[in-house]
Order: sequence, then C-alpha cells, then structure tokens
Amino acid sequence: MISAIDICGFCGLDPEQIDAIAEHEHIPEVAAAALASYLMHQAHGLEHVRDMIVDDIKAAFKQGRKRHAAELVMALRNLFEHFPEVRPGLG
Repeated sequence: MISAIDICGFCGLDPEQIDAIAEHEHIPEVAAAALASYLMHQAHGLEHVRDMIVDDIKAAFKQGRKRHAAELVMALRNLFEHFPEVRPGLG
C-alpha cells in the first residue's frame, strides 16, 4: 500500500500542500498529488500551487475557520521555504 508520505515524494510537496490542493480542487489527495506532480513540471505550475493555497486561506477566513487558515498559512510558508522563487515579488 502506498502511504501519504510516498505520494508526497512523487510530487515534491508536503502533505499539507497536497491537502490544500485537494481542498481547492475538491479532489482526493491521490489525485491532488498527481495534479501537483503535473504542475511541478509546468512553467508556472508552482505559482498555481501558491495561488490555490492563497485561495484556500481566503476561503477559510471567510468561513470563520481561523485554525484551518493558520494551518494553510504554514503550508504556504513551507512552500516559500522550499521554493523561494514563488514568493510574490521575487519571480
């Protein structure tokens, strides 16, 4: 059986980032990992991942889900840490 860690290894993102993609696209985590893998190989794919996470943060705040928004902020910070080129203003 393939674990969540294995799935993340396939695409190069953290589980929290995969979860954010799954939430944004309303798809299972495995499908989100496949989408992430695809996006990682596209010219502006990481920017799309960043934008999905930002959209999720905005939606969580709008819904009053502050704890979830904070978790998503951490996922975004981790994305910036591993892929600084997707930070706004640095691309």
